[in-house]
Amino acid sequence: MTDAEQWAAEAWIFGYPLVLMDVTRSVMAAGGQPANTFQHLRAFPDHTFTDVVSPNADTLYSTAWLDLRAEPIVLSLPDLGDRYVMMPMLSAWTDVFAAPGSRTTGSVGGDFAIVGPGWTGELPSGVSRIDAPTAMAWLIGRTGTAGTRDYLAVHRLQDQYRLTPLSRFTGGPAPAEPPELATAMSHLAPVDQVARMDGPTFFGRLAALLVDNPPSAADADAVATLERLGIHPGQPVSTSDQALAAGPSAGQALLRHSGEQADAGKVNGWTIMRGLGDYGTDYGRRAYVALIGLGANLDEDAVYPHATVDDQGRGLGGGHSYLLHFEPGQEPPVRGFWSLTLYDDKQSFIDNPIDRYAIGDRDPLGFHEDGSLDILIQHEDPGPGWESNWLPAPTGSFNVFLRAYWPKPEILDGTWTPPAITRLD
Repeated sequence: MTDAEQWAAEAWIFGYPLVLMDVTRSVMAAGGQPANTFQHLRAFPDHTFTDVVSPNADTLYSTAWLDLRAEPIVLSLPDLGDRYVMMPMLSAWTDVFAAPGSRTTGSVGGDFAIVGPGWTGELPSGVSRIDAPTAMAWLIGRTGTAGTRDYLAVHRLQDQYRLTPLSRFTGGPAPAEPPELATAMSHLAPVDQVARMDGPTFFGRLAALLVDNPPSAADADAVATLERLGIHPGQPVSTSDQALAAGPSAGQALLRHSGEQADAGKVNGWTIMRGLGDYGTDYGRRAYVALIGLGANLDEDAVYPHATVDDQGRGLGGGHSYLLHFEPGQEPPVRGFWSLTLYDDKQSFIDNPIDRYAIGDRDPLGFHEDGSLDILIQHEDPGPGWESNWLPAPTGSFNVFLRAYWPKPEILDGTWTPPAITRLD
């Protein structure tokens, strides 16, 4: 590999989250979600949902793609009561720059002005300022939902969430409308769209996005690499440069290596990545998290142990039955709640006869007399007495995430780790 080809591979890794974010935005816009408008999911996603990798079935989403080019957008939250709510906001590079909600701002609600780069106006009294580092941002609100029986109560709360352009919030004159952002021309899942981009397409889109979504000061070395490759904000890229042409395939090889590195630190067969939502200059980790779980939260809001193997290091597959056993009192220690969610190899939910994609502490689980807990993971119906603790699996390969919301210190410092998944046959 030449120096230029190595630079192109590194540039692909650096730009992957930004391009994936924009493709995800454009797919959702094509699906009918305009900018600066909440889209409230009123029910958990099912196996047909592919817009976002590794969705959850624990909270009802209230998402919005923010376009901060013209003016700030004011997020208004009501009194949340004892409901667990978080409103994390991701920059275009996938770093979480703010997360209003139960853990950070409490239950009282309030008004929060999300301000894009370069804005110099004044905010009204009583409105808290949140500075976004990029003009494109993704607000991925999550409202804790205890199953379908809780839907109506959550809907009433969702209906009180507001996003208002600052000019409308204050009654002042509206600024000029910025140019419209592109919507998707393909219905393929965003990760598949990016994976199919050739070098000029990928790097051309990256160059266009850099105009309104600047890298941070810490990214100076990465920006210098882009410049060596002829990639400049808002300018076309070469369609004949061999290094740029080779960038996607070489970059994807680096991405696989980042995944292997993440998996190398397994504990009981689980990969527990730390520092999500705040990646600094660890571009490989940032890209890998975007691939497998775009929209990951800060550790303080949620930790996501991920398992692809059993206790013997064998890949998880629906041809076998598995047990996740918690000793008495050793379930995940959280202030929020926890769940175990199963995905196929595309990080999507799997069709199953009981429409169960996750299982956790808000479900009517059956415990043993000694207080221990067993979760059975398999394709076949386990029969009477086990259905309450059954997480259905596909016939092919799968993986699971153990989500721990608002984790206690024992999870954050690694004192507590999940037990291994044991194969039963």
